[in-house]
Amino acid sequence: MRMGWMLLMMLVATPLWAQDLRVLTWQEMIPPDAPPVKLITTPMHNLSSLADTLSVESAPAAHQLAPHAPVVKSLDGQQVRLPGYIVPLEVSEEGRVTEFLLVPYFGACIHVPPPPPNQIVHVTSELGVKVDELYQPYWIEGPMQVKPSTSELADAGYQMEADKILVYEMPDEQ
Repeated sequence: MRMGWMLLMMLVATPLWAQDLRVLTWQEMIPPDAPPVKLITTPMHNLSSLADTLSVESAPAAHQLAPHAPVVKSLDGQQVRLPGYIVPLEVSEEGRVTEFLLVPYFGACIHVPPPPPNQIVHVTSELGVKVDELYQPYWIEGPMQVKPSTSELADAGYQMEADKILVYEMPDEQ
């Protein structure tokens, strides 16, 4: 009887934990009263500008936009699921990215000036992820920390230890 009760409690508790996962948008990571920052994004799918894109990669790093942008403190400790693009910082011997910046658009921190810190999450992952294409978006799940970090590429206003890293797929439209 005791074992059956424990099993029932585990089955009931699991859906409650899953409900705690918050699908977060990048806009929700900017306080509502924060001054607007104009992001510099160029469409990277435009092949006519490929030569310009490649020359930017060899140029010195651009300065980060709004380096002191405010963060949303209430996100600290929340289990979140956030879509974005991976900018590798550390790669294991097996070729898996184990430390990276998660950014809202392709090319951020590489092709154009980095977004403000409230639009960058410094992510670590014990297992890591095999990244074949930098233009592939991913879902990252894990506990959000409102904690700044600095790397060679940019300052981040948030950090996460990734519980899951999944290829982003658009939901089916009905």
